[in-house]
Amino acid sequence: MASRSAPLPLDVTHLRAAGVSLVLDLTGGTLPRVLHWGADLGALGPGDLDALRLARAPQPIGFSVDGPVEVSVLPEQSAGWLGTPGLVGNRGGRDFSTAFAVREATLAAPAGESRSSDGGHGGLVTVLARDEAAALDLELVVELTASGLVRQRATVANRGSSPFAVDAVNLTLPVPADAAELLDFTGHHLRERSPQRTAFTQGLRVRENRTGRTGYDSAYLLAAGTAGFGNRSGEVWAVHTAWSGNHRTFAERTFHAVSLLGSGELLLSGEVVLEPGESYASPWQYGSYGRHGLDEVSGRFHRWLRSRPHHPSTPRPVTLNTWEAVYFDHDLDRLRRLADAAAAVGAERFVLDDGWFGSRRDDRRGLGDWYVSDEVWPDGLGPLTDHVTGLGMQFGLWVEPEMINEDSDLARAHPDWIMAAGDRLPGPARSQQVLDLARPEAFAYILERLDDLLGTYPIAYLKWDHNRDLVEAGHRPTGRAGVHGQTRAVYRLMDELRRRHPGVEIESCSSGGGRVDLEILQRTDRVWVSDCIDALERQSIQRWTNALIPLELMGTHVGSGVAHTTERRHPVDFRAGTALFGHFGIEWDLTAATPEDLARLTRWVALHKELRGLLHTGVSVHADHPDPAYRLHGVVAEDGSEAVYALVATASSELYPAGAVRLPGLDPDAVYHVRPQAPGDLPDGNAHHWGARLPWWTGEGVRLPGRALEAAGLQAPVLYPERLVLLRATRV
Repeated sequence: MASRSAPLPLDVTHLRAAGVSLVLDLTGGTLPRVLHWGADLGALGPGDLDALRLARAPQPIGFSVDGPVEVSVLPEQSAGWLGTPGLVGNRGGRDFSTAFAVREATLAAPAGESRSSDGGHGGLVTVLARDEAAALDLELVVELTASGLVRQRATVANRGSSPFAVDAVNLTLPVPADAAELLDFTGHHLRERSPQRTAFTQGLRVRENRTGRTGYDSAYLLAAGTAGFGNRSGEVWAVHTAWSGNHRTFAERTFHAVSLLGSGELLLSGEVVLEPGESYASPWQYGSYGRHGLDEVSGRFHRWLRSRPHHPSTPRPVTLNTWEAVYFDHDLDRLRRLADAAAAVGAERFVLDDGWFGSRRDDRRGLGDWYVSDEVWPDGLGPLTDHVTGLGMQFGLWVEPEMINEDSDLARAHPDWIMAAGDRLPGPARSQQVLDLARPEAFAYILERLDDLLGTYPIAYLKWDHNRDLVEAGHRPTGRAGVHGQTRAVYRLMDELRRRHPGVEIESCSSGGGRVDLEILQRTDRVWVSDCIDALERQSIQRWTNALIPLELMGTHVGSGVAHTTERRHPVDFRAGTALFGHFGIEWDLTAATPEDLARLTRWVALHKELRGLLHTGVSVHADHPDPAYRLHGVVAEDGSEAVYALVATASSELYPAGAVRLPGLDPDAVYHVRPQAPGDLPDGNAHHWGARLPWWTGEGVRLPGRALEAAGLQAPVLYPERLVLLRATRV
């Protein structure tokens, strides 16, 4: 396929890549319909594609119009579709229903990825359409990437002489009737991305997020699959909305044998009104297919993210963050001692959290005053940054640029910069309001402040926080709804800072894991998975964060012996073994740790450095283990040469001893040397001492083919609850 766009005939187009086929029907001059999205159909000729279209044509019985109702990726009522419409809007009450006619379609190679292993390379189809009566233009982009991921976006332009109000743009992908079960996610602060399953029944299941950020209680991924689909079994189709503001995700099934997964931005009333010549672009919608379960769905996202030119390519630095160590107690000598302790255990980055600026001695004041505090730092941050960099570590800094305290110099000088629905301020949350970054003066002020900080100090990393929902977030003085404008402004701000300071890395933090989506990750280098560092809670939170993003983009830290958010107590090995699978860090006052704990932590830091090349480039795998008390997950090298697994006991098992565990993802025809991996070989609380040692649990381990390790498995050691062990597999 040529890299430049080439005109497409308005017929059936087949895109293939990485075991996935996407067949688009462009016949008839109407918007494209998806004839097939799923398993690779092989090389089909034009006659085969025409036959497929004929074979898939519905029987026109009981439809709302004479003839078949063909549902496009942007469904239209003019085609007879009476389900969720693709474009919702009007021009002063008129033009509420569109009938777009395709004017041009082109095909190009996808950007940024090489040819897939099966010889396919996907493709990018751009469709230009017009509704003359409604005076609207539409551009649809539908792409199949080399990793087999579907991406699509719609842009609506107003060609008329009067305003056109856009209320919604919903893109859809069809799934077959075999998809009988839905998986999506709920959650709250300290318990992000909690999975929930429902039957895929007739009607509409809608997940709406109105928090002004990606949110905790949002679909995250909406997956439809065959009954009982798991990590390694069942066919699965999933969609994700790449947007950091309000969004809507839905699954819809009708008695006409149509089943759709759809999504789009959730626009507030009057939020987007296109003046003549203006346009609105929807968020990107991503779709991923797995013929063999959720791990395959996730793998397509991970490979696409890793193919981006700006994806982090250097080793992810082991990070110490000061928040749970000192909170607002910013004392130079204390922080120097903490930095010394961090460097001694092997940390490579030191991040100063909240409390360094203005009057910020607690969380009720100072937000917006982004000047180094003369009270706490009379000589500026230089003495600390010099000490940190002198120890060979990078320096990072916490900021929350989108928020403002009413008790701040900025709010007193510019009260009109606070987002509000008219003259009435929203109720405060965490004693803060939202700074309207769509307002040019506010945007310029924040850009200047952050630019100055990055230019003055050797800041390699910004922990970018966002600690409240957008409630009544309007642009003043009009009070017009402003979540859309605020989200776009945040993107522009990050983009400009990255342009001016291309070496700086940014973490997306939002009261923990409240802003995790593929669009914020276009301009950030990792996400903070959760404010909860309790290792037991993190086992689930990290697993489901990994359903979308790879481990190197997930901030995973070792907390103190007693978790600050749950007061649950865990030994170092369970805490560090949980944090191992991610971008490893520390959130712990190491100056108060025992010498024994520091020595143990040092060994885990060294192991992470040894393994991060594997962890941050390999394939994430999750076993479908039948015992709910045990979980097994791991990472297998892309070439199958090595793997590391964690066997985790989250509770006591009904079996004693535990049964066998299977090791997924290995090369079935290769022989592997499997053995315990220190220091996760004999953690505190391992129940070996209750009986004879497990026969194979030695430094010699066992040697077996990958096929046997996945089909028959290995006897698991008995573990106390809330403990884990590591297994290392190396191809012989």
